[in-house]
Amino acid sequence: MTNNDILIRLRYALDIKNTDMVEIFKLGGMKYSKEDVLNMLIKIKDEEEENIPENYIKCNNKMLEAFLNGLITFKRGPQQSTQGQQEGPPPVTGNESSNNMLMKKVKIALALTTEDMLELLAEGGVSVSKGELGAILRNPSHRNYKECGDRFVRNFLKGLTYKYRD
Repeated sequence: MTNNDILIRLRYALDIKNTDMVEIFKLGGMKYSKEDVLNMLIKIKDEEEENIPENYIKCNNKMLEAFLNGLITFKRGPQQSTQGQQEGPPPVTGNESSNNMLMKKVKIALALTTEDMLELLAEGGVSVSKGELGAILRNPSHRNYKECGDRFVRNFLKGLTYKYRD
């Protein structure tokens, strides 16, 4: 599952408008035009060179992280900083999977509890325990950290769609 697929599915699940997508990227520290965002949201059936349109923009991990940080600010408002505290959500360490980052940051942006996350996953068709979910949400340096797979994220986004689109 590519980062572009994640953007497309997240945008659909949360019913985010194109102008809001531009604003969310801006809040995350990256400036894109509406056309740039639309070029990121082009669906590609297979990743072969001859099938990709020339205006297609491939979303890398840094762009996805900026979007998710912007989503947190967009949904919850700017963070009130106190003296000695860093501004905004913490950056992701280099060894964390984009799927784990997505799970953590969407949980923060939508103010979801662990029970809410389990419910969304169940609606998406995945039965998971609190311990397994906790392992996915852990810091990558923790010994019980577990990398999140594409199927897991796909079902989480499907559960989000059922909750926010119906």
